[in-house]
Amino acid sequence: MSTEPRKVVIIGSGPAGFTAAIYAARANLSPLLFEGLTRGGIPGGQLMITNDVENFPGFPEKIAGPALMSSIREQAVRQGAEIVTWDVNEVDLRHSPFRLRAGDENADYLAESVIIATGAQARWLGIESEHALKGRGVSACAVCDGAFFRGQDVVVVGGGDTAMEESMYLAGLCRSVTVVHRKDSFRASKTMQSRVLANPKIRIVLGSVVDEVMDVARGEVTGVRLRDVATGKLRLVDATGLFVAIGHTPNTELFAGQLDLHENGYLRTVPGTTRTSVPGVFAAGDVQDFVYRQAVTAAGTGCMAALEAERWLASRE
Repeated sequence: MSTEPRKVVIIGSGPAGFTAAIYAARANLSPLLFEGLTRGGIPGGQLMITNDVENFPGFPEKIAGPALMSSIREQAVRQGAEIVTWDVNEVDLRHSPFRLRAGDENADYLAESVIIATGAQARWLGIESEHALKGRGVSACAVCDGAFFRGQDVVVVGGGDTAMEESMYLAGLCRSVTVVHRKDSFRASKTMQSRVLANPKIRIVLGSVVDEVMDVARGEVTGVRLRDVATGKLRLVDATGLFVAIGHTPNTELFAGQLDLHENGYLRTVPGTTRTSVPGVFAAGDVQDFVYRQAVTAAGTGCMAALEAERWLASRE
């Protein structure tokens, strides 16, 4: 166990965690960042499974997601952040300094402030062909990847507001959008449904599920095979892209019962800040953002969290 509390401990990597580490290191706070090995996904966040990134400022040419995250990570290290590739297994935020247990040995660490950047995971359909074609035509973010499908035919799966928003966004780029939902009616708001139904480029297929994504052998999406829930009948929809819009799950299980959560499970922060319900604990990135979910907004809140942690620590001194 480390007997001296660290000024700042960051839980989670990705754009939010690494940006927080950069700013905290530049403020001479000697941050310790646990980038995680298995809990909540993979080190580096969702960009680690993104082939091409075209909307992150500073990169006029597209860059592979893993390459972008490697650069941001290296920048954090060069600024003086200490990065440990361990999971945080347990946290105690009831008393200051805060206590964390991490790694296979459950080593104890103390922290004067904590920045949570554990992110969220997209929910997937769970079929083998979907997994095989992730990043090769299968996506969970229309804003991130829609531009790659300009003038093409795509399929969106889902029945909530997110699916409606993704469909409307894609309709502005693509030749056609087919929205597939397993039930006979959408759960999205009436306003969102009306907008989708009124769009001539969007067609609706209800009572159906994705049976298979074509074509794994070619390494690209050429169509989506649907199965009628009632009859079992199969049909093929020609498409070059499949967007799965059935929601995200925030990685907040460590903090349940200790921090205030929204009804959807995301960490609740004071509007306009990254402050959580416990003084000295801050949240950045997709773990608290269920509206934008972009790499650049995650990086922005990572910056905010580090600055707020610095000011909070200074106020205590």
